[in-house]
Amino acid sequence: MPLFEFTCTDCGKSFEELVRSASAVNEVICPACHSQQVRKKVSTFASKVSGGGSFSLGSNAASSCSTGST
Repeated sequence: MPLFEFTCTDCGKSFEELVRSASAVNEVICPACHSQQVRKKVSTFASKVSGGGSFSLGSNAASSCSTGST
């Protein structure tokens, strides 16, 4: 199950929710005020670099890729 970040448009609270399917995103309610007026946020992600102990943030991955041209 994917973990998504949401923001409530009524009270402004940000929260995370495990969502079973893409259609279930429409059924998410705010845990603070119980409003159904929530918006899915665009999230960054982290991935473990193979062979190392460090993490790479997904939003920075594109800027560190080389294009192969010199």
